Amino acid sequence: MKELVIFGVGKIADVVYYYAKNECGFTVAAFTADAAFATGNGFDGLPLVPFEELKAKYPPEKYDLFVAVGYHDMNRLRQQKCAEAIAMGYHLVSVVSPHSRVPSNVKVGANCFIMPPAIVHPCVTLGDNTFVWSGALVGHHSEVGANCWITSGSNIGGNVRIGENCFLAMNATIAHSVNTGAACFIGANALVTKHLTDKQVVIAENHKPIKLNSDQFLRLSKFSSL
Repeated sequence: MKELVIFGVGKIADVVYYYAKNECGFTVAAFTADAAFATGNGFDGLPLVPFEELKAKYPPEKYDLFVAVGYHDMNRLRQQKCAEAIAMGYHLVSVVSPHSRVPSNVKVGANCFIMPPAIVHPCVTLGDNTFVWSGALVGHHSEVGANCWITSGSNIGGNVRIGENCFLAMNATIAHSVNTGAACFIGANALVTKHLTDKQVVIAENHKPIKLNSDQFLRLSKFSSL
């Protein structure tokens, strides 16, 4: 196994670094970012190298790469950086925690991230550059396209097809055998029971505060006596 360089200097990179180092057995050698963001002497105690200089200092013959960038522009920024890294000759690894217990017949693409305790059923396919966060469920025989972001607590039923570059927010649910097009945005707590075409947005209304304040609610509900 080659040593690993992580692209990113934010909170996502922090999280990926933890799992890559502590649960997945990678030796992380350095971090990298575009020159405008590669400021300072290092990140998380490791060298920080401008991406434009990475190939000279950490050549792809000796180092693999993981792109740890968020869901900016419907994951297109992360997609772009993956393409740039591949063009430079880097092999993109996936960081899949063994504690997530992903079944052996699940197909996982390059630059994927699976954080425990996500639940991934057998016979699932995850496209390249797809992130699955803790508490998410991907049901059996489902296919998640490339460059997707499955946030903590979201649920994908069985036999679902998720298009590329989709985003599922916390507690979003895609019902069994429902398909989405590409670049769909599914908001927090939203329930999708019918097929979606490309770039559709499903948002659940925020719960409105009740008229009682918390002290009044506690007295009337007798919650404190439960």
